[in-house]
Amino acid sequence: MFGRLVLKSLFDRKGSVLLSMVAMTVSVFVLLGVEHIRHQAKESFSNTVSGVDLIVGTRTGSINLLLYSVFRLGAPTNNISWSSFKDITSDSNVKWAIPISLGDSHKGFRVMGTTIDYFKHYRYGKKHNLTFKQGIPFAEIFEVVLGYNVAKKLGYQLDDKLVLAHGVVSTSFSLHDDLPFRVVGILAPTGTPIDQTLHVSLEGIEAIHTNWKQGIKIENSISRDNLARANLEPKSITAFMLGLNSRIGTFNVQRFINSYSKEPLLAILPGVALSELWQMVGILENTLLLISVLVFFSACLGVSATLLSSMRERRQEIQLLRVIGAPPIFIFLLIEFEALLITVVSIIIGSGVLSIFLFISKSFLVSNFGLHIDVNFLTENAIIICSIILLASICVATIPSYSGYLKATNN
Repeated sequence: MFGRLVLKSLFDRKGSVLLSMVAMTVSVFVLLGVEHIRHQAKESFSNTVSGVDLIVGTRTGSINLLLYSVFRLGAPTNNISWSSFKDITSDSNVKWAIPISLGDSHKGFRVMGTTIDYFKHYRYGKKHNLTFKQGIPFAEIFEVVLGYNVAKKLGYQLDDKLVLAHGVVSTSFSLHDDLPFRVVGILAPTGTPIDQTLHVSLEGIEAIHTNWKQGIKIENSISRDNLARANLEPKSITAFMLGLNSRIGTFNVQRFINSYSKEPLLAILPGVALSELWQMVGILENTLLLISVLVFFSACLGVSATLLSSMRERRQEIQLLRVIGAPPIFIFLLIEFEALLITVVSIIIGSGVLSIFLFISKSFLVSNFGLHIDVNFLTENAIIICSIILLASICVATIPSYSGYLKATNN
């Protein structure tokens, strides 16, 4: 009886109720969507690099080291000597090491020199391995593996030739055009800075700089074939990542590196540095949440205003209910239940639309924004938010409900 009466009342005012429901649905979609994407972005950010116990660079700030070694942003204050790298990685606690050499670019994308161990040991997300969309890892000096976005935006295919540039500016006139590289692999999308990176061997980095002195190109005295056969052991690298045999010894290895006597070095825990970096950009996270809350609050006010404005139209309905014996509290609960029903239906529709949106846009968000968004957003936070939405709608509906209660009392 009560439920049928609520549905009939809402159906009689279907135009205004539908508008209120649309506004509430949009607010639920925005609030749940922003919260879910915010949480997933934070998780994706924190998992940009995983399975790495320590990142080592020259002595600088931990965030600066993280930015240039993982995110390819900024520049190191100095390089690490190759002898120090070999000395530290020969420690029995070290399971594997990934050297990183930065400083060159290609059409605005960073070039990273490394070894084949990078493709074996580097992990991202929840310890996902690097996989190839096409091709294989580099094996020769003048071979390059492209990140997904590099190949997509520049239109490169396997066996294409490209020329690296000296420095990291988007437009450079200092080109290594005498020693082009051949594309042998294209990585699958990861949603991390890997997608924006070109990967070459450390020997390749050394080879293209054999005819450079203090940043100035001189006449090349060594042929390409001779370079391929030469011993091109690097003199220095930018940074390196370490995987240890046991995490119990992580702090001992970190302490050893930070007090290394041959040159000033810094070893950081990537998880700790990522948390510090996220705290710095936390204001943006809170701003997004505030905007979505304001959108929801405006929708609640809209529902309240709609119910309140309908009181004049419902005077006869209220009088009829009073005639048949309905007490004023019945009118109060009737209007509250109407608001609750509008909110419940809006939550169901908004959640369904959000699920469809996340499912359709999942690959688009990964390839274009680097966001790995899980389609399932029904987390503990989402349930709490839905509960708060229901409670807020009941509270806001108190105004029109009390107005109806007074009208019923006066009849």
